[in-house]
Amino acid sequence: MRANSLRKGSFTFVRPSKIGSKLLKFQSKVSKERRIHSRPQTKHWLFLVLMGLIIPNLSFSPDPLEADDEVNVVVIDPGHGGHDPGNLGTGRYAQKEKDISLKVSLLVGNYIEENFPDVQVIYTRKDDRKLELHERCEMANRAGADLFISIHCNSATATSAYGTETFVMGLSREEANLEVSRRENSVIFLEDDYEENYEGYDPNSPLSNIFSHLSQSAYLDNSVEFASLVQSQFRERVQRRDRGVKQSILYVLDFTAMPSVLVELGFLSNRSEEDFLNTQRGQELMASGIFRAFREYKRRKDAINEGLHSIDQNTRDDQELPEIVDVETPSAPEFAVQIMVSGNEIELVPENFNGLDNVEFYVERNLYKYILRGYSTKAEAESARALAREAGFSDAYLIAFFGEEKISVSEAESLLE
Repeated sequence: MRANSLRKGSFTFVRPSKIGSKLLKFQSKVSKERRIHSRPQTKHWLFLVLMGLIIPNLSFSPDPLEADDEVNVVVIDPGHGGHDPGNLGTGRYAQKEKDISLKVSLLVGNYIEENFPDVQVIYTRKDDRKLELHERCEMANRAGADLFISIHCNSATATSAYGTETFVMGLSREEANLEVSRRENSVIFLEDDYEENYEGYDPNSPLSNIFSHLSQSAYLDNSVEFASLVQSQFRERVQRRDRGVKQSILYVLDFTAMPSVLVELGFLSNRSEEDFLNTQRGQELMASGIFRAFREYKRRKDAINEGLHSIDQNTRDDQELPEIVDVETPSAPEFAVQIMVSGNEIELVPENFNGLDNVEFYVERNLYKYILRGYSTKAEAESARALAREAGFSDAYLIAFFGEEKISVSEAESLLE
């Protein structure tokens, strides 16, 4: 879901300190009494849900000049760690998700500390250690943080998937978003005392998700605002593919009492994106994008608190940030011819493909799919398909790519129009 579709709805969110904290305390009380899944407590749940729907529509409006809008403490959360490596990528690199997310997180924090010495930066981890999800939330809540940034790397079964996306809390039921939820929340079940630590919270339970949604909804506007700035930086300055701002059911977003986002830097399952994120240059560029988003977000909040009507865009320079240039981005789709599929990797030599040269492959659902690619027009690809069929690949057919993402032939034709 795109950011502008998530922005302010038909009601004004109530200030978190007045409403959100009460919902969190009430949830904790219900959870401790172990009544979350108990049928006799259905009325309590219905009452809470109804109150959560009614309260935000009351005519409360937060004072924009209160200190709650200030950004003085930021918590940066590198995903995974220790014996939880996160996703492993293609297996070509020693660095895993936990390593890349830590390096980028430390860079983001360093940029903030150098440019905003008055802002306190807190890391949930600064080395390779395992932290449970509830510990990450508790650290941020105890610190009274004004912003929580969790940094991760993505993965997908289809290795053609690529791009950046930033998540905010929500009750999304889109399958792609639920897959992210399942992957990031699954570490709960690896923890020794997860039933006690999470007090009845079940990441697969609709009731748990509704409860956490109500607890965090007061922060959604600011979360979306910051997430949108992150995606804008990735798209316009770092030249990464923008997959948008999305809502998902993620524990670290739902149980942090502040604006919170989870940033997916890119897909380690995609070879090109994995190559980029494993370089120091790539990590610096992604970190600088997040920092620039933070800088703009803080400027906006400072302007509100100071009663300003305009924001000086030149109060700080970028001398200490990596220059953002020469990052490759696809400009046009290309057509290809798929000639065969195999469960095994085959050496890319002409004799293995009936004399056809320049054969490549991509992996999708654990299958190796062999193709002839690089055709800028559909007509060129059709000529290549004819040659492939003459060589014995009678089932050869056209496919298309935009960068490293596989798209339909009709989509490619539309992009060329």
